[in-house]
This record gives sequence, structure tokens and C-alpha cells, in this order.
Amino acid sequence: MEINNVLLAFGLTIFAGLSTGIGSLFTFFYRKTNTKLLSVALGFSAGVMIYISFVEILQEARVDLVRELGAKVGPWAAAAAFFAGIFIIALIDKLIPSFENPHESKLIEAMGQCHGDKKKVRLLRTGLLSTIAITVHNFPEGIATFASTIQSPSLGVVIAIAVAIHNIPEGITVSVPIFCATGNRKKAFIYSFLSGLSEPLGALIGYLILLPFLNDTIFGILFAAVAGIMVFISLDELLPTAREYGEHHHSIYGLIAGMAVMEVSLRFLA
Repeated sequence: MEINNVLLAFGLTIFAGLSTGIGSLFTFFYRKTNTKLLSVALGFSAGVMIYISFVEILQEARVDLVRELGAKVGPWAAAAAFFAGIFIIALIDKLIPSFENPHESKLIEAMGQCHGDKKKVRLLRTGLLSTIAITVHNFPEGIATFASTIQSPSLGVVIAIAVAIHNIPEGITVSVPIFCATGNRKKAFIYSFLSGLSEPLGALIGYLILLPFLNDTIFGILFAAVAGIMVFISLDELLPTAREYGEHHHSIYGLIAGMAVMEVSLRFLA
């Protein structure tokens, strides 16, 4: 494992995690949401994640596992790891109440009703619980970005960018309720910004735990699980949220654009 790849992997997880701070900037100027740009961006991120998961990551996992485990066991191991990744992220979603869950689509207007003391207390609770929820959600994403970068730096860059885009609405989920409850934009920004730190933390813990065991078999299993996680996030979070923030066609246009850009990128990286 080259030290340069390790440093790059940590750098990318920090970049992806702290992109929640971009979402928190909405508290400084938000008035009206359902923006076309956000809808297209979320659809674009979903397109990148879905396409790269099936075309590149899962295929590479199969190659590694077939080489290590054989032609009969390898494909089954890749499939099992893929669905295990889906199960893990789905279980995390299931254990977090829906309104505090950052992977449940919510419009800013629905969170931003700032009238009444009781509502402000409830909004503050929502913001704080969302911070905890995002911390939990970002943890496996940090491991996924880190592991992908270690194996393939160019692939890690693409995954980090896609994860960063999808972290933006999570930043909104934290910052808007806290701002509405406290009236403090700076506090809302800080809470949202810091909630992304769990992503590099996940990478660090994954690095410390997995380091003694990293080999082609482990990488193959991790890659397949990463593909499952990213497909689930795209279908369960990104596309529904993109439709909420814009018209249906905007999210689909973004989805197709993301897939097209991903294909072109892969051809240049080949």
C-alpha cells in the first residue's frame, strides 16, 4: 500500500465529508427551494454512482474474487458482498426515525417553518438528531471512498465527487432546522460542517482495522459492498430527493448526464 494513495484517500474522504458545509451555506441565503440546479446535480450524482457501481466497481470486484477464489465461488462472493452492502445501508436507514433520517427526502420549506416556541424546540431536536444520523450514515461512505481510492486512485476521485454532491442536501437537513430554532446562522453552519467529519473518521477506523488484512480478496469484497451501498443510496435517496427539488425530468436529465460523463471519464482513464 503506497503512502501517497493513503494520503490521497484520507484527503478525498475529508473533501467528501466536509461538503456538507456547502449544504449548510443555504442557511445564509435560502428563501425558496425546489431549485432546478440542485435537482439536476442530485440526479447527476445518482447517475455517476449507479453507472460506476455496475460498470466498473462490481466488475472489478468479480475479477479480483474470481482470481482469488476461483470461477465458481468468485462471482457468488461478489454478489453476496454486493447485497450485503445494500443490507447494511438499508439497516442503518431502518434504525433511524424517518424525519431525522438524512436519507429521507425533505424540502427546505417543510423544515423551515420557524414560528412558535414549541416548533423551535422541535426543530432544534430535529437538527441535532439529524447531525447524529448523518454521522452514522457517513461512516460507511468514508470507508467506501477510502477503500476505493487505495485500490484505484482515479476511481476514488470520481466516487468522492459523487459522494460530495450527495452530501449537500444532508448539510441542508442539519443546518436549516438549527437555524430556524436558534436564529444563529453561524451555529447552523458549524453543526452541519462538523457532521461531515464522520466520513474521514470512518476512513481512519477502517484503515486501522483493515490494514493488517488488506489483500485482493478483501478488496474484492469491499468493492462489491461499496457498489451495493452506492446503488442503494442512489435509488433510495438521491433520485427521490432530486424529484422533490425539481421536476421529474430534471433528475432524469441529470442521471443520464452523470452516466454519460462517467463513461467518457472511464474511457480516458482506461
